[in-house]
Amino acid sequence: MQCSPLVMTVTCSGSNMRRSRRPRLNCSVACPRPTLRWLSGELSTKLMPSRGTEELEDAKKKLAQRLQDAEEAVEAVNAKCSSLEKTKHRLQNEIEDLMVDVERSNAAAAALDKKQRNFDKVLSEWKQKYEESQTELESSQKEARSLSTELFKLKNSYEESIEHLETLKRENKNLQEEISDLTEQIGEGGKSIHELEKIRKQLEQEKSDIQTALEEAEATLEHEEGKILRAQLEFNQIKADIERKLTEKDEEMEQAKRNQQRVVDTLQSSLESETRSRNEALRLKKKMEGDLNEMEIQLSQANRQAAEAQKQLKSIHTHLKDSQLHLDDSLRANDDLKENIAIVERRNNLLQAEVEELRSGLEQTERGRKLAEQELLDVSERVQLLHSQNTSLLNQKKKLESDTAQFQTEVEDALQECRNAEEKAKKAITDAAMMAEELKKEQDTSAHLERMKKNMEQTIKDLQHRLDEAEQIAMKGGKKQVQKLEARTRELETEVENEQRKSSDAVKGVRKYERRIKELTYQTEEDRKNLARLQDLVDKLQLKVKSYKRTAEEAEEQSNSNLTKFRKLQHELDEAEERADIAESQVNKMRTKSRDVGPKGFDEE
Repeated sequence: MQCSPLVMTVTCSGSNMRRSRRPRLNCSVACPRPTLRWLSGELSTKLMPSRGTEELEDAKKKLAQRLQDAEEAVEAVNAKCSSLEKTKHRLQNEIEDLMVDVERSNAAAAALDKKQRNFDKVLSEWKQKYEESQTELESSQKEARSLSTELFKLKNSYEESIEHLETLKRENKNLQEEISDLTEQIGEGGKSIHELEKIRKQLEQEKSDIQTALEEAEATLEHEEGKILRAQLEFNQIKADIERKLTEKDEEMEQAKRNQQRVVDTLQSSLESETRSRNEALRLKKKMEGDLNEMEIQLSQANRQAAEAQKQLKSIHTHLKDSQLHLDDSLRANDDLKENIAIVERRNNLLQAEVEELRSGLEQTERGRKLAEQELLDVSERVQLLHSQNTSLLNQKKKLESDTAQFQTEVEDALQECRNAEEKAKKAITDAAMMAEELKKEQDTSAHLERMKKNMEQTIKDLQHRLDEAEQIAMKGGKKQVQKLEARTRELETEVENEQRKSSDAVKGVRKYERRIKELTYQTEEDRKNLARLQDLVDKLQLKVKSYKRTAEEAEEQSNSNLTKFRKLQHELDEAEERADIAESQVNKMRTKSRDVGPKGFDEE
């Protein structure tokens, strides 16, 4: 006995996502009316004439048993369908959440794309700023090198100026020693002038003594000449008296001779008295001759003394003339010395003033040297600081280059990840679209199943009325129907398993997308932090570059001021050298004059 195939469908209906459409799943086994009519007609035409009532009872029991089994299987299938409906509802809710998450991820991806574009713009700007800062750093390094070369030149010039200053100090020391020697020579010259003044005073005293002696000698000479003249006059007078007396005596003798005869007696007595007077006269004559001889001797001695006095007078006159000449020379020399002393004093005052100026200049140069040394130390410290800062900047530059390279690689990785995320997001969007299409298809199928369910409920109601009539006829065909139902349930179970697998894959994909979105958000936060850190670092670098420029400008100004100070010191040193040369020439002139004055004084002495 054969039965035409039964068409059985299992309908599962479910709502979409909201409360208005709550899930409701009813599964039933339905047979269309023409099939049941055909089945009942076949059973009534084929079974009734050939079988007996007992077989029908057995078939009815078996069919009831199978129907009960089929009902149990249908209940199990209904339970599975309800659980599947629940899982479907849960999956729909999850798909809805996934769609929301996909929309959020799309919005986040768009925001990330926008942020990535902004980040690319900011990165390009920072790259440009970094290149500008690198060029500024290179220019600052060039300026630092030029400043170091200028500093080296200034250091060399400063060392040369220090050496020149030391030579000037030595020359100044030599000049001070020469000035001290000159002052000693001037003191000795003053002493020699004092001694010359003493010698002049002595010479004047000697001159006055010689003049007084000369006057006394002239007076004595005149007195002696007067004495000689008086003596000669006395001698002539005495000689004339003697001659007169002799003539008188001769006359008296002749008179006596003439009167001798007359007066012999008287003559004898007169002769005796005459002899006595003659003896007295002879004695007086002898005495007078001795006196005359003595006077002649005295006269010769006086003449000799007068000659000697004349000689002495002549020598004294010559010596006086020489001493007068020497005195005049010494007076002129004294006047010259006084003038020279005044000139030397003026020059000494000028030299003292110049020495004071030189001392003040030396003190100023010493202070300038100390200031220059201090400034040099400050500049060297600044150069060392600049060098250390340049090295630190170079290290920071290298670090920044490595960080920028790392950031570029990270940015490239982030861009690649963003591209991958965009691709995955696009894929997720396409998957979501496909899932939406599938969901729409499932909703359409669920609506179709709902309609079929309603139709099947109606047919089940009709079948419930006709079940009793169709029990005997459906005994044989129930087995095939149950097999078909079991096959359909298996197919439904496989489809449900496939749906569950797809839903689990979708959940896994959604979770993966969520993790990826979280990673991307974390990466964007990290990128933002890195951008903020790079911004701070670039700001610090710009501040450092500005500070380096400012320090370079200050160092340049300091070097210019040092250069002006050095030029000023060089000019002052040149002026000091000129003054030292002038002072040296004046000192040499004074030495030559003092050497000329010394031998004259010694010659005068």
